[in-house]
Amino acid sequence: MHDDNLESDNPNNKVNISALPFSQACENNKQPILEVLQTELQGCNHVLEIGSGTGQHSVYFAPNLPEIQWQTSDVTGNHRHIIAWHNAYPAPNLYSPLAFDLSTDAVPVNSQLNLPYDAMFTANTLHIISWALVERLFTLAGDALPTDGKLIVYGPFNEDGKYTSEGNQRFDAMLRAGNPDSGIRHKEEVVSLASEHHLQLVTTYAMPANNQLLVFQKR
Repeated sequence: MHDDNLESDNPNNKVNISALPFSQACENNKQPILEVLQTELQGCNHVLEIGSGTGQHSVYFAPNLPEIQWQTSDVTGNHRHIIAWHNAYPAPNLYSPLAFDLSTDAVPVNSQLNLPYDAMFTANTLHIISWALVERLFTLAGDALPTDGKLIVYGPFNEDGKYTSEGNQRFDAMLRAGNPDSGIRHKEEVVSLASEHHLQLVTTYAMPANNQLLVFQKR
């Protein structure tokens, strides 16, 4: 991947860090998520990040998980933002984004690495995409992951048919006002969907700001 204005291979080229796309949520949650990943990804070699967004998570996780090849992915419209962060904070185990549109694409593969994914990670995606795309994500993950492979999902979830906080209720209303297909998902429905694709919920981590991190394992 290459962008004429972002040339990290040129040591004389300086990236304007203040001009990078920025997500405050990523900044706030990157350390708590990393602490879980350092435990849950032990023994893994190749991780696919689904929906890398701005790229902030990838440049923080990769150098702190040096034994893992961290492969980013997203719709092509977000690639230049991800590449900007990669150029500002390169790491030898961090890979440029692959094109991945859940509505049309199969799980993308880095032909240079030629490694299967033993885990997939996605943050703050399930409440943004439609339920039909949530279903497709779990279908693709269930098909692509090997036995004992993990799908790790971060974000807000409802439990027992209820919001877990007033803040999540307001957030859900804002999401649905912008796009009726978006919205905080019911955890029980997500777990049921996962089980249809041989993905069993093995651990739930409570995270800051009324979020959760769900770890599914292929059985």
